[in-house]
Amino acid sequence: MPKSLQPDRKQALQRGSAAEARALDYLQQQGLSLIEQNFSCRWGEIDLIMREVQTLVFVEVRQRSSKLFGGAAASVGAGKQARMWHTAEYYLQSKGLAAGRMPPCRFDLIAIDGEQLSWIKDIISH
Repeated sequence: MPKSLQPDRKQALQRGSAAEARALDYLQQQGLSLIEQNFSCRWGEIDLIMREVQTLVFVEVRQRSSKLFGGAAASVGAGKQARMWHTAEYYLQSKGLAAGRMPPCRFDLIAIDGEQLSWIKDIISH
């Protein structure tokens, strides 16, 4: 990577970390509890894995500076949803949660557009 791009990459990572921290704080204020953060495997990464009562909630956090070009929510297309699904399956298997022992699960999105935060529940239905 050229040295001139390194500061931009570092700033992007810092913005992403700040967005995840904001999302985590918001969800905890809504009564969810953190199970795991930044779970990754060969399929992809899930930003936050939370529990809401008995439901396991897999959360994607997306941030955009504005809603121009559809904003943060529009950036989670079919490909990203498929990666989230496969990553969640792997997570459940790695924790020994087979079909008979698996809690109810849901996929949510925290979309941050500028300063506006939106919590969109159930972004994937299978």
